[in-house]
Amino acid sequence: MKSALNPSASARTRIVVLAGLVALLVAGPAIAREQIRIVGSSTVFPFSTAVAEQFGKTTSFKTPIVESTGSGGGLKLFCAGLGDDTPDITNASRRIKASEVELCGTNGVTEIVEIRVGFDGIVLANSKKTEAMQLTAKQVFLALAREIPVAGKLVENPNRTWKDVDASLPDTKIEVLGPPPTSGTRDAFVELAMEGGAKQIPMLKELRGKDKKAFKAIAHAIREDGAYVEAGENDNLIVQKLDANPDALGIFGFSFLDQNSDRVQGSLIDGVEPTFEAIADGSYPISRSLYFYVKKQHVGKVPGLQEYIAEFTSERAVGEDGYLGDKGLIPLSDSDRKVVQNAGKNLELLNM
Repeated sequence: MKSALNPSASARTRIVVLAGLVALLVAGPAIAREQIRIVGSSTVFPFSTAVAEQFGKTTSFKTPIVESTGSGGGLKLFCAGLGDDTPDITNASRRIKASEVELCGTNGVTEIVEIRVGFDGIVLANSKKTEAMQLTAKQVFLALAREIPVAGKLVENPNRTWKDVDASLPDTKIEVLGPPPTSGTRDAFVELAMEGGAKQIPMLKELRGKDKKAFKAIAHAIREDGAYVEAGENDNLIVQKLDANPDALGIFGFSFLDQNSDRVQGSLIDGVEPTFEAIADGSYPISRSLYFYVKKQHVGKVPGLQEYIAEFTSERAVGEDGYLGDKGLIPLSDSDRKVVQNAGKNLELLNM
């Protein structure tokens, strides 16, 4: 009979197997994929797709799979955990939120690399079959907010036409096609355009000074009575609908305006036209940074992740004469690009 200090051969085998399983669990989930999987923002999608295609053509790695899920949807999938059935990268047309970083951490995604790739403007566009709109941020808020101040009180938005908003605007029905709440474009639009317009209204400006949370709730709430139509994450579909309905406006990224400039035109906001130069120099008021996020814990397990980062941050992609400029991406400054390139090369972790 074997003592506890001198186990049998079969017992020793079981111990070795158990130790191996424990080691695998500690090391994290094994990943069998040979292809990078990317999800996220519809705005970043065409840029990410262009990089993925270039990456597949010029390296020995497989072309990454890129899905357009919206920024919020992509971050939810990204933060669901580690392993073969979760994405390696998520694109975002806004910065990751602290609550999303917390969700990631809860599910074991504790090492996140943040890459800022450039700028984009959010446009309110309409068909070239009609005149371009000239709007202020205040008028945008008064047209699309769920509640607006009337005679010192907040009421459900009574404006039905643009002329109701301001006598100088056309007597046409307010109909704006835009992204759903899961979209980074929607997040940026309410923060930059809606909130910017609300600040110009004395009653709401005063509220902001007293209670920022209450102000934000009003400034970010978009009406749900049919004037604003959620058109999904497919910006190309919005362009098609604008072409069919010249009275409607659509909300999407500058890159889609740039690619469809034969059919649609951007509205002037606070007197500034949405152009490459105006977005780059910050004079166009509805502009934002674009990002993608990488699971560092997948690097070395999914082939090509670090090489993909290098391609996306390269001068040939995001430089002033880079191929993503042809897709509508507005580049970062020379110094900012160098910072981003170093961060990608060194896989620097996200710092909120």
